[in-house]
Amino acid sequence: MDAIYIITTGSLVAIACGLLGCFLILRKMAMVGDAISHAVLPGIVLAFLISGSRDSFTMLLGAGAIGVLTTFLIEFFHKKGGLQSDASIGVTFTWLFALGVILISVYAGEVDLDQDCVLYGEIAYVPLDLWIGSNGIIYGPRSLYISGVVLVVIILFITLGYKELHLTTFDPAFASAIGISTSLWHYLLMSAVSLTTVSSFESVGAILVVALLIAPPATAYLLTANFKKMLWITVVLSILTSATGYYLAVYLDGSIAGAMSTMAGLFFALAFIFSPVDGLIVKRRRQLYETSKN
Repeated sequence: MDAIYIITTGSLVAIACGLLGCFLILRKMAMVGDAISHAVLPGIVLAFLISGSRDSFTMLLGAGAIGVLTTFLIEFFHKKGGLQSDASIGVTFTWLFALGVILISVYAGEVDLDQDCVLYGEIAYVPLDLWIGSNGIIYGPRSLYISGVVLVVIILFITLGYKELHLTTFDPAFASAIGISTSLWHYLLMSAVSLTTVSSFESVGAILVVALLIAPPATAYLLTANFKKMLWITVVLSILTSATGYYLAVYLDGSIAGAMSTMAGLFFALAFIFSPVDGLIVKRRRQLYETSKN
């Protein structure tokens, strides 16, 4: 049963991250998830200092607020400061993360609250964090319900705003011309990324969240030129990554999050080599064919 809980939680998180990752990759903002996962540290510390509690919900509120602030700062530095997207991402998350480390060392040094515990959760602990009702009934892992609700929210967001998200991703100039606010949908997408990242890293860990946000969509991108197919392939790859990663970790007796990230990278490598669209083998055959024609 523990295996089912871990694989299911990993799959739910991977699908939510992967669906949003498809838009981020096409917008050339794949590292936003990494920025948010590190930049939320001061929000977690401030939430603790204000409330005096290490309750997970309080921590998530603080992290979520800073996560949204991070997306606004990245866009502000990019648009108003003239920085490139990667530079604005790097500047924002490094100084916010550093601020969080300083806050911990100065104000929370005597408390069991450090950046490693906060940022790098362990998916193996999912079966231990149970939701126990007031009547004493155990409903299962709390992370399973949180990731399930987040996935439903993300699916509704993409479904209801698919036209706007699609146009602002592929042709922002045309979207603006027909009255769609590219800024509004950018911030909505970034808020969705922030919600998914913050709600997921406590259970699966920041590194795995970043891997799931980038690797499955990047793999799907290599396998098809159709965006809707890319979304569906990402879903399948997300489930495969979680399942195969778990059993690889069991076989090696190693880190589950590390094994899932490894499998995500392996699937990408296979697509990079064997993709029927732009794989290395296909490209080599094209080169040989062009050479023979000439």
